[in-house]
Amino acid sequence: MLSQAVGYAASALGYIAEAADRPVLVREIADACGIPAPYLSKIIHTLAKQGLVVTQRGVGGGVLLARDPGAITLYDLCLALGDNAVGDRCMLGTTACSDRRACPAHDFWCEQREKLVMFMHGLTVKDIAEFEKRQRAESS
Repeated sequence: MLSQAVGYAASALGYIAEAADRPVLVREIADACGIPAPYLSKIIHTLAKQGLVVTQRGVGGGVLLARDPGAITLYDLCLALGDNAVGDRCMLGTTACSDRRACPAHDFWCEQREKLVMFMHGLTVKDIAEFEKRQRAESS
């Protein structure tokens, strides 16, 4: 399971991607995605420091994607926000996972973690934006 911050970031960046080249205010993103604005502000600040978004202050300001939405992956969001899903933690949570210290779940977890990482490399903000757009259209 990914962290709440990564889920919020994915939704927010999907919303920003739909806006194309229009800067989007954090308040607008928060309202549209159902994310607490103060928490989203912290997430956006972290993503800006990691080079995934660009923020502009003042009139006409807001948040823009720093790269094409098809070039930002879920893996990138996990790395930027320090999500444990991309780390090398043991499934049992006791230490770093390694062949030298192979716990009873080691072989299973290594295989599953590799599949998860491959999936996250393939899922982009563009994919998330398309999903979010369909969801909003269906609920209207």
